[in-house]
Amino acid sequence: MPVSPEHFAAFVLASIILLVIPGPTIVMVITQALAHGRKTALASVMGVGLGDLLATSLSIAGAGALLAASASLFQALKFIGAVYLIWIGYKMWRTPVTLPEMAAAEVADHSGKPTTIFRDSFLITALNPKGILFFVAFVPQFIDPALPYAPQAATYVLTFTFLGVINAAMFAYAAAGARQTIRRPKVMKLAMRTGGSLLIMAGVAAALTRRATS
Repeated sequence: MPVSPEHFAAFVLASIILLVIPGPTIVMVITQALAHGRKTALASVMGVGLGDLLATSLSIAGAGALLAASASLFQALKFIGAVYLIWIGYKMWRTPVTLPEMAAAEVADHSGKPTTIFRDSFLITALNPKGILFFVAFVPQFIDPALPYAPQAATYVLTFTFLGVINAAMFAYAAAGARQTIRRPKVMKLAMRTGGSLLIMAGVAAALTRRATS
């Protein structure tokens, strides 16, 4: 095993604790699954997985150190991600709810297409410089200096991505199951708008958060 078993176990436990706390990405996954069902749940989960893989890989490759050192780059990426969160939240407010019984009469809506859901989930997850910086600060705590760095870093990146996919899938499919049970347009609309509002608030908070300084 390329990592210390003790360090790996601690990393898995810490990652699970972090992942089960819903953030903007999970809010979007839940809301899209509620609004569009199981068909889009897989697309959103795959988007989260690819976004996590890209962000954590970039952090290991040195993007985290670059962001930490460059205030202008950090601010640019932060505001891009914040604006995108606000835009997705607004789209959730505007997206019509489709229930299982209405599928045959459903009017085509690009916001509910799996490719669109995948894209939005991926970009929200990947365009998060604070997440990259966090991973840079998080991983070194579990690195064993007696072992080669690269294999350990790669193991942690893949493990975190895998756990993130499992976590998103559990939330998504639970929400999709609740959608099948609820079947009430008013409740679905409330859930969609609540999720959209949370994403908008997360985007505003991200835009207003100051860059951490040492």
